[in-house]
Amino acid sequence: MSRRKKRDLPPIEPVPEPFVDSHCHLTYGTLARDVEGVVERARAAGVAGMLTISTKLETFPEVLAVAERFDNVWASVGTHPHHAEAEAEILSAERLMELADHPKVVAIGEAGLDYFHDRSPREVQRAVFREHIAAARRTGLPLVIHTREAEEDTAAILEEETAEGAFPFVMHCFSSAPWLAERALELGGYVSFSGIVTFKKSDEVRRAAELTPPERMLVETDAPFLAPEPYRGRICEPAHTAVTLRHLADLKDMPVTELARMTRENFFRLFAKASAQALEMAAGESA
Repeated sequence: MSRRKKRDLPPIEPVPEPFVDSHCHLTYGTLARDVEGVVERARAAGVAGMLTISTKLETFPEVLAVAERFDNVWASVGTHPHHAEAEAEILSAERLMELADHPKVVAIGEAGLDYFHDRSPREVQRAVFREHIAAARRTGLPLVIHTREAEEDTAAILEEETAEGAFPFVMHCFSSAPWLAERALELGGYVSFSGIVTFKKSDEVRRAAELTPPERMLVETDAPFLAPEPYRGRICEPAHTAVTLRHLADLKDMPVTELARMTRENFFRLFAKASAQALEMAAGESA
């Protein structure tokens, strides 16, 4: 029996106003093998910048190397909860702060809690999460938070730690109940939406997007994962942010160009270290 061919899909429609993919993994799989092409296709779709994310200290040098290659790509440093147990002995707030001193590192994370896969003991996940929070508080760099099936503990830790001293953060690839988005917003955080918001069964995520003010919203791909409809099942690239952005603009009943501008401004407000570099680049181009 011949394998069924994948249906032809329309090309990605570019957004005329520049915007930013606030979370992608340019060191993963096919993206890493064609990173120059990935960045160029993103530019063509309107993506003015990308944040490529660290998930292990062990592989952080690879993440940083990609950010160093491109003016419009920045990096984070941190350990995903899947790897919390493996890296607990080498990870500390001090170590994160040391690595975050590099000019291209503009965020801490991704870090948080994942009780869906439970690949690290939960108490270790919580301890490692708090180390990341301490690093974010002490550096002033935003914390990129991953949470899955761990809403109650995530909210409790954020509330406890914020009481000890505020720190900037974003709930990345939001896929939880709307109440967690509300709680994060109350604590001063941002909420970022990926292609999940386009999925047919993602009604709660869409409700979370509806209640998130545009001035506290980010957009991302989490590439190479979670390509939005109608590209679901394909390899996701930062260029697909344009598709998710259009869907969010429809949900918010806003022109896509306005939401592109607002999410771009939100990104550079939150990731202020990247903003300073972007301003320097713009000044250089206009000179």
